[in-house]
Amino acid sequence: MVAAMDMTLDELRAELAPRLPAHAAFDGWGEAALAMAAGEVGVPADRARLAFPGGAMQMIDAWFDWIDKATLLAFPPERVAALKIRERIRELVLFRLEAAAPHREALRRAVAILAMPQNGFAAAHLAWRSADRIWRIAGDTATDFNHYSKRAILIGVYGSTSFVFLDDESEAMADTRAFLDRRIDDVMRFEKLKARWRGSSTHRPSLSRFLGRLRYPAV
Repeated sequence: MVAAMDMTLDELRAELAPRLPAHAAFDGWGEAALAMAAGEVGVPADRARLAFPGGAMQMIDAWFDWIDKATLLAFPPERVAALKIRERIRELVLFRLEAAAPHREALRRAVAILAMPQNGFAAAHLAWRSADRIWRIAGDTATDFNHYSKRAILIGVYGSTSFVFLDDESEAMADTRAFLDRRIDDVMRFEKLKARWRGSSTHRPSLSRFLGRLRYPAV
């Protein structure tokens, strides 16, 4: 194991990431929380600051990245293969929320920072990265428009479920689980309707063909 003072900044960032939210819940995503986490690792606060020159946003980024990587480790291919696609997404989303559950107040503070107008682009990047990683763990290999639509839809599902989770005081996150199930049901119904529409579109009149015939009538 690499000694704390011998870690590269990348290694130190990864070491501090899971420790930060315990302190951010009380001190916010700032230097006080970073100094407390650094003390646990055994490095000076000044060196810890070098690992997070981007401040709060970079600390939140590191924590979310840690959760992403923990999700990957918890869902090896054989576990994923045993689940239907709907179950894969449900279990992956729930795992991430459960990983954040001990630090709900830290997540609340992180969401407030991400919602600031100046952080809009960075927040969108983090949301897309997590959605992309969830779909990749779930086995998605789409490269067409579905690649983007799946991730955009998941961002909506995950985001709305997260807001329910933040205020969920039910036992074993029952309210969050029920809400997530309803959202996934909505998405599945939409996908079925979309598939039916695609299946029937080949039998519908083509506007482009009709306009083409007006311009170039058959002889």
